Amino acid sequence: MHETIETLISRVKSINRRTLLASGAGIAVLGYAAAKRPAKEGGGHDAYFMNLQTAVKNAGLARPTMVIDRTLLNQNIATLLSHKAPDMGYRIVAKSLPSLPLLAHVMRQAKTDKLMVFHQPFLNLVAAELPMADVLLGKPMPASAAARFYDHLGTGDFDPAKQIQWLIDTPKRLEEYKALANARGLPLRINIELDVGLHRGGLSDPAELRPLLAMIDADPLLSFAGFMGYDPHLAGVPDILSWKQNAFAGSTDLYKTFIYEAAAHYGDSWAPETMTFNTAGSPTYQMHDATTHATEIAVGSALVKPTHFDVPTLADHVPSSFITTPVLKVSIPTKLPVLEGLSGPARLWDRNTARTFFIYGGNWLAEPVSPPGLRPNAFFGRSSNQEMLNGSDKIDLKPDDYVVLRPSQSEFVFLQFGDIAVYENGAIVDSWPVFTSGA
Repeated sequence: MHETIETLISRVKSINRRTLLASGAGIAVLGYAAAKRPAKEGGGHDAYFMNLQTAVKNAGLARPTMVIDRTLLNQNIATLLSHKAPDMGYRIVAKSLPSLPLLAHVMRQAKTDKLMVFHQPFLNLVAAELPMADVLLGKPMPASAAARFYDHLGTGDFDPAKQIQWLIDTPKRLEEYKALANARGLPLRINIELDVGLHRGGLSDPAELRPLLAMIDADPLLSFAGFMGYDPHLAGVPDILSWKQNAFAGSTDLYKTFIYEAAAHYGDSWAPETMTFNTAGSPTYQMHDATTHATEIAVGSALVKPTHFDVPTLADHVPSSFITTPVLKVSIPTKLPVLEGLSGPARLWDRNTARTFFIYGGNWLAEPVSPPGLRPNAFFGRSSNQEMLNGSDKIDLKPDDYVVLRPSQSEFVFLQFGDIAVYENGAIVDSWPVFTSGA
């Protein structure tokens, strides 16, 4: 039967509605995809990093190199000193600045002889090369590590009986150090670690303190030197509903309670002016703007500001440490191994994968910062030999140009590149050897 005119009109309308609906859905999908498509990034080195590239090229540093900008380092030291209360001491965290010349420079600039050391071979280096240093251990090392320090101490002006405070976290550890002291006739100064909220170890209950002090007092070779309470967790507390203020007050009050307990234990012989009450860390040192309980702050990483320290509490510090490394090979366009057929669609979707740059070395705890827009390729994976970095067609690197990265931390990462290149006034002006772990 032939369709009536009305039926045909109705069918056409239905088709049009379906077409419109399908078109609308397609447009919505395309719009969603466009919104999710990665934005095209990239560019060249800015003036600062172009000058840095020129400096390392002129110095012949055609390899991965750790660079410290001494001008920016000094700026960070000045920033730290501007926040520090006049009567607050400053102890340099050596693990974050693991180079004797670097430490010596900071000691001169900051006018301090106080160091915090975390590794036995580094402690021996400090004793041999920085004999004026006043050392507080930053973690409770095994007593056998302390014994090895004395085995390799050698001769010199450094006097560990007066210049080292060994950190103790438990009664068992104190017993072990007491045994070491008596086996060798070594006077040991004992600093007690406090858990002021980080929960990584140390005393958290003030009632635990007096038995430890009694054990120290009972041995003529041991003496109580103070407390260490590390509080970087406070920097991560949300600054809402007074959470951060309350957390800081709770941490401070607990530290004060330990001081009160020690004062009550020693009575008339209590001499707080001879004690070390250490606190803070790079993320929290600016919160300790008065000596309400602590007598010194410990700071290291804030002076070189790796990416892990891009936090609000260090907003007025600047990055002063960089990794420079040459580009070895350039591939245009990017080609994925085995899945070459997917390279084109991948570049179409993410224009930041258009070009490939293979660099000298890689796979460090670091992030590319210049030229902007570089990133590792997740499919290709990481490489410590020739890392693959991708970028858009806005990045025009050639072989023997340089990529600049920022380390995410300074401890250990600084030890991977040999001597630190010191950058100042547009040139590499010095070379600072880093710590070695020793025999």
